[in-house]
Amino acid sequence: MSKPNRKRYKLSEVKAQYTEAVGGNTVEFETDKGDVLTFPHPLFAEDDWTEAVDAAETSRDKALAILGPEQYETYAAAGHSDGDIGLLFLAVQQDMQGQIKRRPTRS
Repeated sequence: MSKPNRKRYKLSEVKAQYTEAVGGNTVEFETDKGDVLTFPHPLFAEDDWTEAVDAAETSRDKALAILGPEQYETYAAAGHSDGDIGLLFLAVQQDMQGQIKRRPTRS
């Protein structure tokens, strides 16, 4: 039995609120040479992308998993190290945690 005065969550509304809170379902960043690259926001990424990132054992493997081979070439050509993408990924996760501390509203 549900409690009085408690409304239920609607999944589409919750996702929309979190998407807005973190700035979208894609992370966009700029290299030092001005190239704009993207990767899926970790909160909304497909399972295969998340599994590849989680399974990566080295900084290079992780950078390749996050960016994909084509964007990785652009990223590396801009002079960035494999560890830099790890720092960016960490920054995105920390930002996400700060943004989603506010609970979504119920319908």
